Amino acid sequence: MSSVTRPEQAFWARLSGPQQTWLAGQLQAQQPPPPEGVRWSCDGVNLGWVLFERAQDMVAMLPGCTMVRGQLHWQTSMDQPLQRSQALQNFLRHQADCGKLTGWRDEFFAWWPDTPAWPPALSVPPFLCVERAGFRHLGMMSHAVHMHGFLPQGDLWCGRRSASKATDPGLLDNIAAGGLTAGESPLTTALRELAEEASLYLPDPSRLRSCGAIRTQRLEPQGWHDEQLLVYALHLSDQEIPTNADGEVQEFLLLSPCEVVSRMQSGQFTVDACASLAQCLSPCLNVPEAAPND
Repeated sequence: MSSVTRPEQAFWARLSGPQQTWLAGQLQAQQPPPPEGVRWSCDGVNLGWVLFERAQDMVAMLPGCTMVRGQLHWQTSMDQPLQRSQALQNFLRHQADCGKLTGWRDEFFAWWPDTPAWPPALSVPPFLCVERAGFRHLGMMSHAVHMHGFLPQGDLWCGRRSASKATDPGLLDNIAAGGLTAGESPLTTALRELAEEASLYLPDPSRLRSCGAIRTQRLEPQGWHDEQLLVYALHLSDQEIPTNADGEVQEFLLLSPCEVVSRMQSGQFTVDACASLAQCLSPCLNVPEAAPND
């Protein structure tokens, strides 16, 4: 590597060749849906992938929901997104009351048709807006922000998720991350999560550098996880030390690049933390050589 000008490059340069190869492989974050489910759509718009049992519940409980040639179709008579969302929200509430949907958050996520990696402007009304836990339950694509906090020499601040978290309790994660709540922009969400999870307040939002997005897809206990991770890098000084404010992080660890990847390889990090770090470092992936290892 030539001159190191960014903490991300410093991080990358301190990894061994095999570690670089492994981390680059985390960009392949989309698994094919397993066969025990079906694609589903609403009013001709493809929405996601849902397990057979849940598809059967939808047919039984949602008027206009039918199975046709191995796919689930929900045809509504509603011309307003709010009415459509309310009908699906009622179904999800019933699923939760029956113990079939876990992790209810009383938080709304939005879904748009033909959404690119980054969500549209807030002025664009979503096609659906329902309970956050319903997205995995019904296999719909959501959005989340992931921030990586680097020190100048490449060391990385990582948080350990609270044992009470609904997903991935106790695993290591980024310095801050969070789902994109309906009605909130990615940057607003990123700044809020940094303040709540790490007590880091950024009067100058330009300190957050956008690193693009990566889509992750896999089967989880709650259902089909399909999410666009909107990735940011944050360069921190030695004096900026994260501390949790909302109870969602057990502790923060300052780890060397080699220790980060070693712990990732042993399954100590969330899958999305691995994918988002690979995306954050993607400009470095074509660098042919590494500096001496830690």
